[in-house]
Amino acid sequence: MSLAQLILVGEGLVAVVGLVAVIRWPSLGVLGLIIASLLVPIAIGTGTDSKINAAMLGLAGLAGLWILDLPWRREARFRFSRPMLPLFALGLVATLSFAVGVRPEMPFAETAPLRTQIGGLGIFWLSILAFVVAAHRLIHPRWVRAAMWLFTALGAAYIAGRLLPPLSRVVDRFSNGATDSLFYVWLVAFAFGQAAFNRGLHLSVRLALGVVVLATLYQGFFRDRNWNSGWVPPLAVIAIILCAGAPKVGLPVMGIAGALGGLSYSEISKLLLNSYKQYDILTREAAWSTLVPVMKVNPILGIGPANYYWYTPLYPILGYSVNFNSHNNYVDLFLQTGLLGLLCFVWFAVELALLGWRLRNRVAPGFAYAYVCTVLGALAGTLVAGALGDWFLPFVYNIGFTGLRSSLLGWVFLGSLLVFERIEWRQPPLAPVTEDKLETRSYDGRLHES
Repeated sequence: MSLAQLILVGEGLVAVVGLVAVIRWPSLGVLGLIIASLLVPIAIGTGTDSKINAAMLGLAGLAGLWILDLPWRREARFRFSRPMLPLFALGLVATLSFAVGVRPEMPFAETAPLRTQIGGLGIFWLSILAFVVAAHRLIHPRWVRAAMWLFTALGAAYIAGRLLPPLSRVVDRFSNGATDSLFYVWLVAFAFGQAAFNRGLHLSVRLALGVVVLATLYQGFFRDRNWNSGWVPPLAVIAIILCAGAPKVGLPVMGIAGALGGLSYSEISKLLLNSYKQYDILTREAAWSTLVPVMKVNPILGIGPANYYWYTPLYPILGYSVNFNSHNNYVDLFLQTGLLGLLCFVWFAVELALLGWRLRNRVAPGFAYAYVCTVLGALAGTLVAGALGDWFLPFVYNIGFTGLRSSLLGWVFLGSLLVFERIEWRQPPLAPVTEDKLETRSYDGRLHES
């Protein structure tokens, strides 16, 4: 037997063992999805520039196994949560937009090829599935903790590799699409949130997490400063985590930072707005203003997934009749799914934020409290990243399916918040914590003192 055949047999055995393990312990599948998203660059060609990557295949497999488990496993049964309603509404609106957008809605316009439109619709539904599957397959907070530490460890290794020149080429081989803005958002959120508010961690671990935060911000601000999405959303993450976890500290800090920013506005502008960024701002503003007539074609449902890219040559940008995209996730959402789709997403974000804010007063101190604050901060960072042109819903004619390697993990971790809702919402709120009595709740619902 040749070496290639041995490798193929070995890969087959690993796949079979992995499948058996996931069937036995479904939560392992989410950990496997994290590994597939961050470390497996292999993708299957589709005949277009977008390839089906390992994260997409892994998520589809997890969703299929969960659906098959619904009639048999009690812990797999569907559990409704308020953020799911606007999320499924968004999927329905995207599907209706796809149906009405198959044919062009104005003279001389063309639509995207049908398979590209299907791919654009698939991005919506894969993102929704990532949220729902995580909420049901991470059946206990210990699995949420394992997923968080796995992502944080892999993320810290990536940042270390980027900062050490001999390793930078190695990590870059695996990172295409996996380390977009949402990667930085969640890495900073996990490290900062646990370091700041998980009192159960040893001091050395909290200091190490602080180093991860500083290294990530250094990479984003000093090494990749022209890429605003690498450091602006993480700063928003830190601000919101502070406000959620310690409002008496976070709100004054934000006020002081805002005042200092206002006083030093001219210096900050000179530092940040170099010629590259000025050109970037110019082209983005030109794109948004040029796309206004396309928005008016069907402002209620939009013109369907991926289609607006084919409408753009009808409206020259800076004098050129070319295909272009908006570089803004909210403009993309409006163009593809109209006002209904955009409102559904805003509704979802509000529902999730309200859920997280309420859970702060119900979960136990330590990991759970830090994690809830982390999700609130990461949600804010995700919303900021979308405005800067990075992707919680990738656009097929920009980053394409590759962007799902990063964005799907964002939806997974947002969905993990529902694990704490499922457990804590059945319990009475915790009594206030005092210096001489720390009341916590084990995850079987019983109270104990420490």
